[in-house]
Amino acid sequence: MKPVRLLTAAALLLTLTAGAFAQQAEREMPGTDEVSRISGGTYAVDPDHTQIVWTVDHMGITPLAGMFGASGGTLVLDPTKPDEATLEVTIPISGLRVTSEGFATHLASPELLDTAKFPTATFKSSKVTVEGSDATIEGELTLHGVTKPVTMDVSFFGAGINPMSKVENIGFTGTTEIRRSDFGLGYGVPAISDEVTLDIVAAFIKQP
Repeated sequence: MKPVRLLTAAALLLTLTAGAFAQQAEREMPGTDEVSRISGGTYAVDPDHTQIVWTVDHMGITPLAGMFGASGGTLVLDPTKPDEATLEVTIPISGLRVTSEGFATHLASPELLDTAKFPTATFKSSKVTVEGSDATIEGELTLHGVTKPVTMDVSFFGAGINPMSKVENIGFTGTTEIRRSDFGLGYGVPAISDEVTLDIVAAFIKQP
């Protein structure tokens, strides 16, 4: 076979193989964004797949981000009465992740998060308003020993049976904005923005 024909045949084979794998992956994806796949009940926070990414404006030069996880919490949800859902989450502030060990130490110090004194934060919902697959969740965030009202915009992402655990998992994405100074964390303002954007990925596991 001539080199050009060989390359053409190889390219065609790679294209067909990639397409087959893509179709197979799409068919085998265990979760979908169909709300009907939520069975309802009590769900526990999945700490391995829940992320809270914070972003601030650093001196008007760059956005600066870090991440927290979630160590526990529950979502109680009846898909026929979604407005009655309740949510409680515990966030390990001492588990903060950033790109530099020195920066992490600075953030954990008494002049900022003071994680030795305030190792966790909590969020507890007070009102849930649902429209389709989106929701607004109002509640109270306790951070750095201060409790303030916070409102999150949340979207349902997917639900399905986890093929490893054989248990129903559901997931959401959300966003909100808080002010550091509201929680006694105004260090560096205005060189570093008082406003903090929180982008949330929340995963939950159905409980027996």
